[in-house]
Amino acid sequence: ILTSLFLFLTLRLILPTGVSAHCPLCVAGAGIGLSVARFFGIDDSISGIWLGAFLAAVSFWIDTSLSKKIKHFLVRPLTYVAMFAVTIWSIYAFNDIATSNFKFFLLNKHAGSVLGMDKLIFGMVTGGIVFYLVDLVNSFIIRRNGKVLFPFQRLLVSLGSMVLLSMVVYLLINYLV
Repeated sequence: ILTSLFLFLTLRLILPTGVSAHCPLCVAGAGIGLSVARFFGIDDSISGIWLGAFLAAVSFWIDTSLSKKIKHFLVRPLTYVAMFAVTIWSIYAFNDIATSNFKFFLLNKHAGSVLGMDKLIFGMVTGGIVFYLVDLVNSFIIRRNGKVLFPFQRLLVSLGSMVLLSMVVYLLINYLV
């Protein structure tokens, strides 16, 4: 029995396993980074972009779990929209509680707005849409070629798109508006 257990554990460590769409460590790192963003004075629209990407990665995880049980083409978009809707609702619903009880603003009304939306919500929506579209294009490229074009393609393309979007929004908000 001990030999079988040793063999099993050895093979488990050596042989490759299934791949996650977005690694748990990356998502946890993004969550921690978002927690510290306001402390460092990062604009809410930029934080919102990364919050949108974080929500997208979490909704992709949920979609992966749901798609094993429910085989329907609308599971992914509905999971995505539900994740964003619940998050935006909770931000508005709990903003007053956080402000009055803890003197902490979930939405900073003094930061202004972009296109009539709070900067955080604008960033979330923008980041979420771009992240979803980039993932669709990336999946298409992988399917078309039958493989990834370079190591860590999903991670680098997703991360690169968020960095690029953050720079564009920063320039638009600070220099053109």
